[in-house]
Amino acid sequence: MKKPDHEFDICIVGSGAGAGPVAHTLAEAGYSVGMLEKGGWYKESDFFKDEQLGRNRAFRSKLKDERHVLEEPDDDGSWYSDTTSQFWGGNIVGGASNFMSGYFHRLKPIDFRLKSEFGQIKGANTTDWPISYEDLEPYYTKVEQLVGVSGKVVQHPFLEPRSTPDYPFPPTAEHPIANRFDTTCKQLGFHPLPMARGILSAPFNGRNSCEYSGYCGSYGCHSGAKASSRAALLDQVVAKGHCQIIPNAKVYRLNSNESGQVTSADYFDRDGASVRVQAKIFVVACYAIESARLLLSSPGAKHPKGLGNNYGQVGKNLHCCAGGTGHGVFDYDKFSEVEAAQFHVRGPFFNRALQDWYVINDPKVFNSPVKGGTLDFVFDPPSPTAEANSLKWQDGQLIWGTKLKQRLKSHFTRQKDFKFEVFCDWLTNDECYVSLDPHEKDKWGSPVAKVRAGYHPHDLKVAQYLVDKGVEVMKAMGAQRAWGNAFTSPTSNLVAGGCRFGNDPKTSVLDADCRVHGADNLFVSDGSFMPNGGSVTPTFTIYANAFRVADKIKAQLGSKR
Repeated sequence: MKKPDHEFDICIVGSGAGAGPVAHTLAEAGYSVGMLEKGGWYKESDFFKDEQLGRNRAFRSKLKDERHVLEEPDDDGSWYSDTTSQFWGGNIVGGASNFMSGYFHRLKPIDFRLKSEFGQIKGANTTDWPISYEDLEPYYTKVEQLVGVSGKVVQHPFLEPRSTPDYPFPPTAEHPIANRFDTTCKQLGFHPLPMARGILSAPFNGRNSCEYSGYCGSYGCHSGAKASSRAALLDQVVAKGHCQIIPNAKVYRLNSNESGQVTSADYFDRDGASVRVQAKIFVVACYAIESARLLLSSPGAKHPKGLGNNYGQVGKNLHCCAGGTGHGVFDYDKFSEVEAAQFHVRGPFFNRALQDWYVINDPKVFNSPVKGGTLDFVFDPPSPTAEANSLKWQDGQLIWGTKLKQRLKSHFTRQKDFKFEVFCDWLTNDECYVSLDPHEKDKWGSPVAKVRAGYHPHDLKVAQYLVDKGVEVMKAMGAQRAWGNAFTSPTSNLVAGGCRFGNDPKTSVLDADCRVHGADNLFVSDGSFMPNGGSVTPTFTIYANAFRVADKIKAQLGSKR
């Protein structure tokens, strides 16, 4: 039997939002923590305010080295398949949390009991959670205080219960046009919300506050204000010597013994050599698709079809974030000089959201109340090069010279483009899951994950309803052009599920503590556990649950080393 090259109390695979809280909690409790991260280790000085340095270009795996096979429904009822790198959200220490926009909405109590509240929808695998909002609430509060969340609590019809009256940090600086949005929404009878952000508005714990450069979502944070797992949690415990991060470590197998317990993890190092890590507890937090892939790639005596897969549940019930996007274009010459100057301001966030339709009760459209969603109103990061390049085409024709110059001038100096994003539940179904592809392999020779991304038509109907509300707001604000689209394609960076938690091993991969059924020393702490994503971005909930799981692990090991 191969001897281990490293030994720890806890071995964590991955380093993002589902991993950082576990490492922080257990390291602070005195346990030795080893973290295996496939990507490199970067710091604030490596992130530049550069359009060409977003996550899509510099900090993700290359398609030629490793990919996913994506299957999507075709118009004729069949499926078409292609390879893609879209699901690599950020293969670096801290994972995709380095590049998130940091929209930190909590789930609502209703999100934990979708089946009980709305009944079973035909063709969907909706289920209630094995825990309640009240179980997770203390950990939402912990994330706000320890990871750092800036915002302001205001009353609205769907405000979730809180144990604290407000966020620990005041809101980040807001764009002057936010007042126009608030006034418009109130006139429409809506409830505008200042959006909480996982971004520091004031220095905290060795991290600087936001620099308001505009390069936020999809970009690494130069000041450390963004609540990435690395900046907010890992840097601290690594500096204290309680946690060892091993970068460029591609974990390809978890080994288990005859009783089903995990004994070691094998990874390829930077040079392609196989290295073994031994630990008492193993935690998988690779990102939903890759976590399912790793479990499926790790058969053993008690897990012949892959760890936790004795009932064929690993990879099942994957979900993305259903919804859509929309835009409103405001021409400066249609407004007063003062109003135009407000539109033209760059830098501060436009932190506004609407949750008036978190539950939709509109008998003109739906026969009964249905779960709705959230609208976030935002600015895209500045992308002058890409925008200018796209402006050379008009009505399918290439333009140049004076006509192109005039169009460029108008776009950059005479109008403002606002964006809104719609988030609603992607109903889990039998045609959305992860498996191992029988043909494609990565550069290390391992089967890649195949993602079948079938959606439920109900999602599209809900998303379009919310998109129409967003367009209504844009027009009421005075946009000369406003439009939006609901989508059915899977989102690239808001994927969860695949290792659903529950009380029945026949219908779930994890128990209520996110421990793999049949492997008592193996936990999954990323977004894989979620039965549904809620109608918000899931990162806040992943952070909160990972802190909860960390406490369960600590209790299993004993409170102190």
